[in-house]
Amino acid sequence: MKKLLLGNEAVARGLYEAGCSFVSSYPGTPSTEITEAAAKYDEIYAEWAPNEKVAMEAAFGASFAGKRSFCGMKHVGLNVAADPLFTISYTGVNGGMIIGVADDPGMHSSQNEQDSRHHAIAAKVPMLEPSDSEEALEFTKLAYELSEKYDTPVIMKMCTRVSHSQSLVETGGRVEPEQKPYVKNIQKYVMMPGMAIKRHPVVEQRTLDLIQYAETTPINRIEEGSDKSVGIITSSTSYQYVKEVLGDKHPVLKLGMVNPLPVEKIKKFAESVGELIVVEELDPIIENHCKTLGLKVKGKELFGLLGEFSQNLVAEKLGEPVPEGYTLEDEIPVRPPVMCAGCPHRGLFYTLKKNNVTVLGDIGCYTLGAAAPLGAMEYTICMGASVSGIHGFNKANGGKSDGKTVAVIGDSTFMHSGVTGLINIAYNESNSTVIILDNSITGMTGHQENPTTGRNLKGDPCTKIDLETLCRSVGIKRVRVVDPYNLKECDDVLKEELGVDEPSVIIARRPCALLKYVKHPGPISCDSTKCVGCRSCMNIGCPAISIVDKKAVIDNTLCTGCGVCEQLCKFGALGAKKEA
Repeated sequence: MKKLLLGNEAVARGLYEAGCSFVSSYPGTPSTEITEAAAKYDEIYAEWAPNEKVAMEAAFGASFAGKRSFCGMKHVGLNVAADPLFTISYTGVNGGMIIGVADDPGMHSSQNEQDSRHHAIAAKVPMLEPSDSEEALEFTKLAYELSEKYDTPVIMKMCTRVSHSQSLVETGGRVEPEQKPYVKNIQKYVMMPGMAIKRHPVVEQRTLDLIQYAETTPINRIEEGSDKSVGIITSSTSYQYVKEVLGDKHPVLKLGMVNPLPVEKIKKFAESVGELIVVEELDPIIENHCKTLGLKVKGKELFGLLGEFSQNLVAEKLGEPVPEGYTLEDEIPVRPPVMCAGCPHRGLFYTLKKNNVTVLGDIGCYTLGAAAPLGAMEYTICMGASVSGIHGFNKANGGKSDGKTVAVIGDSTFMHSGVTGLINIAYNESNSTVIILDNSITGMTGHQENPTTGRNLKGDPCTKIDLETLCRSVGIKRVRVVDPYNLKECDDVLKEELGVDEPSVIIARRPCALLKYVKHPGPISCDSTKCVGCRSCMNIGCPAISIVDKKAVIDNTLCTGCGVCEQLCKFGALGAKKEA
């Protein structure tokens, strides 16, 4: 049966058809939908883990037990999971194991543009890279075969365009292999130095064997062209752009396995063409491999190291006409991201800005607190870094708070990696104030459950972590809860906690305004006879408020009636009265 599937949905379908039994992931755009789609298959146990390291270790545990397993994450999540990755490369697997990672060229929803191929090379594990949904499904099934044949985890590398584009796939039935028996093998699985040193030669031989596989596998294929003056080596979504621009004009070596790369196949292809060009997003992994083979090749000197490619870019750099239909005549206006109308974070960030507080931020939709007009965040590095960072910041200043610095972190991110930083604050006694923005969901990636919500991936009730109890249990004596819609309460508690000489936690608790179960009072209005055009209401950056003819206007289609702007208006213009 043919179906139109997102690349991520196709990976999930591949997990199902290949008999995967266990999935553990942490949501991260653009990888999230793989796990959400896998959870719809009753034959697959699927869960959200607190972070990517836990997810990978759990997936390895399932593999250790003899079942086929999967863990998914975005590219920066692979950094978190790098610790187990490098060692399970040495141990190998029992049941097949796939690590799904989705890169984000162009940084549509990420804090950096790293290339996950470096992890595959450094960890010495094979990496497959599909270029559309059909390959995503087929490569997933192939990855399990390779994992079990070569005794290795296999990384499936997606990217934003492949993950979130749809194409037709041919679906099949589920074939679930028998569970591999667990056999005690201390030499293979206990990676203490004396045993690990014996596993390293196994890894190196495996790489040599995989290079030989790369030479003959049909997922590394040569597509003939009429004009052999130029030959293109490419992979992933870059392959799609090349074909849309060139068609069958020039020969193409399409790589589906990007680690390890073939040697003889690339040399043979280079001999058959005149000029050799590599088209790959981000870093010159394939290009540098060609250069180590002594080949003359062009790549990054044409395409550069930055951003996401397009058909237009490929056409321009290859000196080809832009395909019909890919040129926009009108310039599309920029639409910067903003916190939603009714976002519970807005009032808290307004309070922080009002008090001229230095805010060490974290990863989540609340990172938009750095945007104008709030501008209330001065630091964002990675998951959990706000809590760890404020400890170092205050210790560097003599161990005491300056009364003007806080860390902010979301509830899901706190569970991911913030709690360890809070333990550090308590254990090493820095006078630091941490604000947990508890919106009762993992908001940034599309409303996934987390350990604080009381529901699991499938929406069933489960153990709910109590943030107040958790914070107190690690040694924080001062734990306060505020409603971020209540500006006076936020202001009073913030000043009080910044004024004490001990660590403290403020939990700003109100659910995300976009959650389906949240009921809003409905839009407010502006009495234009009372509005003096002072623009105080504009200081919170709510998209539901605009100024027309020097008067505030409320967009009824956006306003939720949160009431934050009403608290800023000294003239009583904002409220329930209908707009004049």
